[in-house]
Amino acid sequence: MKSIYPALTAAVLFAGFAAAPASAQNAALDARIAKLAQQQEAQVIAWRRDFHEHAELGNQETRTAGIVAAHLKKLGLEVQTGVARTGVVGILRGGKPGPVVALRADMDGLPVTENNELTFRSKATATYNGQQVGVMHACGHDSHVAMLLGAAEVLSQVKKDLPGTVKFIFQPAEEGSLPGEEGGAKLMVKEGVLDNPKVDAIFGVHVNAQTEVGTLKYRPAGMMASSDVFTIKVKGKSAHGAYPWLSVDPVVTSAQIITGLQTIISRQTELTEDAAVITVGMIHGGVRNNIIPEQVELTGTIRTLNKEMQAKIWADIRRTATKIAESAGATAEVDIVNYAPVTYNDPRLTERMVPTLRTAAGAANKVVLQKAVTGAEDFAYYQEKVPGVFVFVGGMSKGTDPATTAPHHTPGFRLDESGFTLGVKTLAMLAADYLTMKK
Repeated sequence: MKSIYPALTAAVLFAGFAAAPASAQNAALDARIAKLAQQQEAQVIAWRRDFHEHAELGNQETRTAGIVAAHLKKLGLEVQTGVARTGVVGILRGGKPGPVVALRADMDGLPVTENNELTFRSKATATYNGQQVGVMHACGHDSHVAMLLGAAEVLSQVKKDLPGTVKFIFQPAEEGSLPGEEGGAKLMVKEGVLDNPKVDAIFGVHVNAQTEVGTLKYRPAGMMASSDVFTIKVKGKSAHGAYPWLSVDPVVTSAQIITGLQTIISRQTELTEDAAVITVGMIHGGVRNNIIPEQVELTGTIRTLNKEMQAKIWADIRRTATKIAESAGATAEVDIVNYAPVTYNDPRLTERMVPTLRTAAGAANKVVLQKAVTGAEDFAYYQEKVPGVFVFVGGMSKGTDPATTAPHHTPGFRLDESGFTLGVKTLAMLAADYLTMKK
């Protein structure tokens, strides 16, 4: 099976190593940005701690959005609020005409109860899917908001030297919306966040708790996987648990379907082409130990790195589930919904911006070409409309074993705040260099 994405030649993958040095104008501007970003460190950390302590779920980020909007207005930016429910957009117009570049941060927390000794740990709670839950920034979105506010502060101080416009996008609900709600990047695009003024390119960063501070990671083309949600409703015939021969047992049939799904990856998918994942995360069925239920529902996720493989796996899941159910005398209804496309870093834009990543990192830090990952990001919706580059920023203390650090989306998740200044520099320099470099 052939990937839909362009072949990645060595020249593309390592273009940044041999790129021409930045112009004197760019170098001077980048030096000013680096100095201003360093001066913002304490404020960025203070913002992050405040957002962390008062985490809010997707489409409920009213407090966070209010603080963001107030600061952008203080900087003299044009500010739009209520975009895609709680999103905020700030527009900074440079001192000269030129293109439009966007920078994005996500604002939402997760339904996770924090479990660590941080003085600013979240005590926030909310109702999620009918349950009272703790709310925590267990993926680092609090740091993304703080870093983008820092970049806005920095760029507002050099705006007279910027030939063009910077659009700051503070997005709600990256982690998804409640059932029945629309939100996130998809809704922001739908509501025209990339228009008026029309965006030419977009950049974003994500902290990573298993990557050392001082490290930037990037990849041309497919960097993060698409994410699909599948639901399989297995319908059989109910009976007393003592007389299973009178039933068409959807529990046993579901178990066989789950096993069958694993062979799609292990025996039917060409994994030398790209990685792929099928995971069943939820099983619901039955109300009592001695009653065979009429129906069982399976829900899970699919991760792929190209559209051909995605389409094949969708078809394989439908065939596997329905045929196994049919062999047992049951039926299976399969529903698959795409949550996010592949996070696809435009190869040409990535090649252009690698020197900027190296400038932002400086001699004391490093820029790493990384493997694709099967996590997903709705930043991909912006990249479907305009060229974009997404970069990982290290958030793990130096000398730490990644295997001992709490993963993202877990109660013990934490970040080394000394890595935030690199995030601010990276965002600000990507915007400034894109606007000033010759096309």
